[in-house]
Amino acid sequence: MEFIQSIDFALLNAIKNNLTCAFLDFIMPIITVIGNDGIAYIILAVILMIFKKTRKYGIMLGIALLFGLIFGNILLKNLIARPRPFTYNDMKLIIPIPDEYSFPSGHSMASFETASVVFYMNRKAGAVMLVIASLVAFSRLYLYVHFPTDVICGCILGTIFGICAIKLYNFIAESFTKKA
Repeated sequence: MEFIQSIDFALLNAIKNNLTCAFLDFIMPIITVIGNDGIAYIILAVILMIFKKTRKYGIMLGIALLFGLIFGNILLKNLIARPRPFTYNDMKLIIPIPDEYSFPSGHSMASFETASVVFYMNRKAGAVMLVIASLVAFSRLYLYVHFPTDVICGCILGTIFGICAIKLYNFIAESFTKKA
């Protein structure tokens, strides 16, 4: 674990030492807000649920976000209880101090859950969402609030939860269609 953490810090410090600039200090806090508490993604799910044509995708997204909340934010974060990187270096942050544990990155998880479902719904919109999700994930590293392994696992879990939500919805929909 020490070896992995040393690689995590090396990558974080490389970002901090080589990419920090006024423009990114301005833009990264704005980008990271997209993932705050999953609110933007919850709103998207609700909007998709309103319209009959996109309702099933809104339900899929809601299921994916629920998976992330339960398994990622409630179970894994509290089970692993990994401190955030800034706590090791007593670093001054340019965003409010997060109060949850670090692993996995909830911002990355919710962003990739959303990207997975949106990509399933529409490949072009999904490609745009994948870029947004990647920017949100990177913002967590730039802002020094997550380790790279937190973000990578958040992205992987988010993709898995998105795919599972799609499959679960389709399985249930097919079950009800066969009975009717």
